[in-house]
Amino acid sequence: MPNDLKLAIFDCDGTLVDGQHMIISSMKMASEKCNIPYPGDESVRRIVGLSLYEAITKVYPDLKEVDHSWLQKEFIEHFQFLRTLDDQHEPLYDGVREVILELDRMGILLGIATGKSSRGLKKTLHNHGLEGHFVTLNTADDGPGKPDPSMINVALAETGVKKENAVMIGDTSYDMIMAKQAGVRSVGVTWGYHETHELISSGAHHIISHISELVELMKE
Repeated sequence: MPNDLKLAIFDCDGTLVDGQHMIISSMKMASEKCNIPYPGDESVRRIVGLSLYEAITKVYPDLKEVDHSWLQKEFIEHFQFLRTLDDQHEPLYDGVREVILELDRMGILLGIATGKSSRGLKKTLHNHGLEGHFVTLNTADDGPGKPDPSMINVALAETGVKKENAVMIGDTSYDMIMAKQAGVRSVGVTWGYHETHELISSGAHHIISHISELVELMKE
């Protein structure tokens, strides 16, 4: 990694938090409400990170637009309900808090590029006490979703960091492709929702199996 690295952009679900449980539950409920067969947890897990509507069209490619819109409405309704519960299941992965704090102490700017809504991301960061550590937040509400490079481009513009001094950290091929299209380096993590070989074939420059490895990678 270059010694003058200044900006680390993280994906959220599958990288910082394990958000699959609420997503799978909401997709199951939406399918039930719409009387549409549920395609299975693995199909849903694979689209985590995409904007919601695009994710639904990938999970249900043969449905009409009106059905996609209906599923989206029901998904949002159930997901928002889950967020009101005290026991919502969206835990931080092991070591994430410590690494975020350490990178912050190292003077590296931190950002997020995620398929979550802005409201959902802020809620997640607040729940884990991390909202003050990220200087740029880019979500599915702000424009084209992954793998379009716009979220990274906005992060670079907001921070004034050159692309050669930035890195994208994520768990899916969408993150790696987005980084490649934006011209920044990428780190694939193995604890998320896509397989290691998919991250490599999508252009990952580095692969890590625990978030703690990121600190040393930044120092190299």
